[in-house]
Amino acid sequence: MEPFITNDAVVLGILLIILASIFYTSSLSSSFWKTFYKYIPALLLCYFIPALFHWPLGIISGEGSQLYFVASRYLLPASLVLLCLSIDFKGILRLGPKALIMFFAATIGVIIGGPVALWVTIVLFPGLIPLTPDELWRGLSTVAGSWIGGGANQAAMKEIFEVKDNIFGSMIVVDVIVANIWMGFLLYGAGKHQAIDKWLKADARSIDTLIQKAEAFRQKVREYPTLPKTFGMLAVAFGAVGMAHLGSDWITPGMKNHSEFLIKYGLTSLMSPFFWLIVLATTLGVAGSFTRLRNYEGVGASLWGSVFIYILVATIGMKMNLGEVFENMGLFVIGLVWMLIHVVILLGVAYWIKAPFFFVAVGSQANIGGAASAPIVATAFHPSLAPVGVLMAVLGYALGTYGALICAYLMQSVAM
Repeated sequence: MEPFITNDAVVLGILLIILASIFYTSSLSSSFWKTFYKYIPALLLCYFIPALFHWPLGIISGEGSQLYFVASRYLLPASLVLLCLSIDFKGILRLGPKALIMFFAATIGVIIGGPVALWVTIVLFPGLIPLTPDELWRGLSTVAGSWIGGGANQAAMKEIFEVKDNIFGSMIVVDVIVANIWMGFLLYGAGKHQAIDKWLKADARSIDTLIQKAEAFRQKVREYPTLPKTFGMLAVAFGAVGMAHLGSDWITPGMKNHSEFLIKYGLTSLMSPFFWLIVLATTLGVAGSFTRLRNYEGVGASLWGSVFIYILVATIGMKMNLGEVFENMGLFVIGLVWMLIHVVILLGVAYWIKAPFFFVAVGSQANIGGAASAPIVATAFHPSLAPVGVLMAVLGYALGTYGALICAYLMQSVAM
């Protein structure tokens, strides 16, 4: 159904009004709003209110809109540069091995979850999905590629297992809807992370120390944001974005010249322009953190980075059509069971090693959502933690094809 408003200028205005309203009400001191935001995190509303404006209200839609493209290709890399400028690299290293353990637990959760979810659906709901077993496991391989790596890995699975276009389209719907619902739970959990950490018996002191050092540095370099300083900061951010795009435009064609080799060894992410855009933007931001550019934190570098992230969150939200769940109930059941297994494995490992919920959330989203949403979940805990999400997401890109292939062959054995 055609949305009521299709003009992107109007849609952007609506999204910014939504975001401003959320943060204004969250800053009020009245008992009602304090209680409301105690249970409903502001970031969750930034995500779900645009989704409700899409469905069932039908006011706006991500279909045909260029806002997500602009936010993900321009604002996201700019936010990564700004959030990385004041990064405490030594502090991130001190987070220890639990971050990586939870990342790999998330990957294993996807690999195991696929075949188990497929088996449960076939046994308990036979005939629910109007696809042959062969078509089903092949189609689900693309979901595995997306949930472990990203869009490039998903496209690789489509080509490797010769997934038909109509089936691929249905799988994308399941991938996006289930992943976005799970991201909503993670954003909600971020607002309750202290209670969850207590249940997990986790020691979050290394994370708290990293946040405290970031806040101390911000206070140390804080100054009035004059026009020259603000333009200087934006020049650094978007100059780096321009360099990242330029580098991506140079590197990607060269990688595609070696496509046979890269496909053979499961390195398809290296042919993705978005992969190189994120890697180069992050690298430039991290490099800037070792120079005087990190002092731009004093005029609000991470604040502007957070603004760009929230705009991205809103554009992601307006792309989600919850109504499509009811049109793909059979596949949605598989996706839901799959995600549930992923979550159980994550929480089980976290409880076993006493890992903070931050590692659970970011490890999961680095797999399921990739570089576009892992920083969002990390930012929900604190803006200074966004680089952790980015670094994990890049690792997900690297491992995506390998993990998806293992998952696909396991699903083949179940289906056949």
